[in-house]
Amino acid sequence: MPSLPRSLGRALIFVLAAAPTAVFSINFCSWIFGCECKSWWAGAAAACNIHLAHAKHCPWCIYDGQGFVVGFVLILAAQALISFGSTWLAWPFRLALAFAAFPLIGAAVAVTYGFISHYWS
Repeated sequence: MPSLPRSLGRALIFVLAAAPTAVFSINFCSWIFGCECKSWWAGAAAACNIHLAHAKHCPWCIYDGQGFVVGFVLILAAQALISFGSTWLAWPFRLALAFAAFPLIGAAVAVTYGFISHYWS
């Protein structure tokens, strides 16, 4: 981002990476766990299996949504660290890494919570 001040360019990288994380995080939950969560604008967790008494409950929704919050915060923290802290990387690489943090960290947290809660057993 050659024509932007350095701090504004870093903030733009963070916003560009964090926006899809915020918009599609619940869709990611549904993709990983098959829990029937929908997009934020289509009912969110209203159809989640957490509301079904005899179903395995979504690991990101049990524990009062702690898994979702932990995943979301860790993803945003990594995106911020990459966006603002990677001074030795050119902006296209920082942007690509910040985008990659969403599926990589989200999957790591999802797998961790999935195994802890015995969701796939």
